Amino acid sequence: MKKRRHAKILELINSNDIETQEELQSYLLKCGFEVTQATISRDIKELRLVKELSDKGRYIYSTGKKAATDAIRRAGGIFSESIIRVEHAQNTVCIKCFPGMAMAVCTAIESMEWAGFVGAISGDDTIFVLCKTADFAKIFTMNMEKILNVKNSGN
Repeated sequence: MKKRRHAKILELINSNDIETQEELQSYLLKCGFEVTQATISRDIKELRLVKELSDKGRYIYSTGKKAATDAIRRAGGIFSESIIRVEHAQNTVCIKCFPGMAMAVCTAIESMEWAGFVGAISGDDTIFVLCKTADFAKIFTMNMEKILNVKNSGN
């Protein structure tokens, strides 16, 4: 029951601008889920829902995934202005940057959600990214190149 309710909550917040727990409770009731405010509060915590500003200027429940997409879009500018090349070897990615830019790029990378990302360390012009596997390093490199190409083609 809990898994179905969690799935329904995610569906509801993705398709509706829900501002309050009471509003979420009302939507759930219409869908056949009779829950208390305390249960909704626990569900919100377990699902790690956040409130973010909607396009309409209201704070609504969200999974935060949209924020990750926005972070990639914003970081694209930092990446395109700073990165010279991206290469991977085994489960490590080496990112060469213009002098003095590696720390900003590293900070942007660490603020995003990357599959298989373990961590990153930067110097002045070089970043090493550690991935869980060689496949994740390859995917990370391809995604970085995709971000760089999309950003560069828009200029």
